[in-house]
Amino acid sequence: MTIKYSLAHLTVLGCAPPEMAYIAAMTGYDYISIRSIYMGLPGEPNYDLASNKELYTQTKRALECTGIKVHDIELARIYDDVDLESYKPAFEVAAELGAKSVISSIWTPNKDYYVEKFAELCDIAKEFELSVELEFVTWADVDDLQKAVEVLNMVNRSNIGIMIDTLHFHRSRVKLEELDAVPKNWFHFAHICDGPAEIPTTKEGLIHTGRDARLYIGEGAIDIASIVNRMPKMVYSIELPHIERAKEFGYAEHARRCIQSAKDYFAKYPRNEE
Repeated sequence: MTIKYSLAHLTVLGCAPPEMAYIAAMTGYDYISIRSIYMGLPGEPNYDLASNKELYTQTKRALECTGIKVHDIELARIYDDVDLESYKPAFEVAAELGAKSVISSIWTPNKDYYVEKFAELCDIAKEFELSVELEFVTWADVDDLQKAVEVLNMVNRSNIGIMIDTLHFHRSRVKLEELDAVPKNWFHFAHICDGPAEIPTTKEGLIHTGRDARLYIGEGAIDIASIVNRMPKMVYSIELPHIERAKEFGYAEHARRCIQSAKDYFAKYPRNEE
């Protein structure tokens, strides 16, 4: 099987979507996964294509020139007092650019509230023919596979999905066998990266590696092959931010090393075929 790869925005966060497309084309990716929902985090660039028409035009031109496609967008978070309607412009642009999925995560401990809001988010996304992929993040409130599966079972929408990130999988201590109980049609793509064996004990430690210091595929201690072999064949979105390496190599070379490490790893550990 020829694996298809997407370049996730966190890997090259300093690059606007048009530059992402050109880098992806130069380095061998099939897709880009863009962070087009602005969250207002400190130091994070605003790539809201819905409000920045010039950036939207440049992005569309870059996609047409390169043949690169948008695979998914992020991040439609669920948090206290979230205005779900505010996501609609981003969803509309995503659909126009050919994306099929939007990533979501949950940042409130209020279970009744987040289940209700996640269901509403799925209904809104369905208007734009987008699936909603729930990602469990180790410093969020829904922080492991069991909690994420519970949410999807409760909302029971036709356009739900679960998005496994290999770093969060390892750090939330999910057992491989837990994946076997997840409906196969919930898996649409995965985030892949590597990381050290040691699991930080503080939120700050978890965030540092997750946002600033992930490792190339095969460089760390995560059993990536065993994780992805439990899921169907699908696109691998490489989410591998490493601030120091991006500074040292430049974003294009860092993105190239990301995909090359993945190709080398999966050549060494090919998928188990039934």
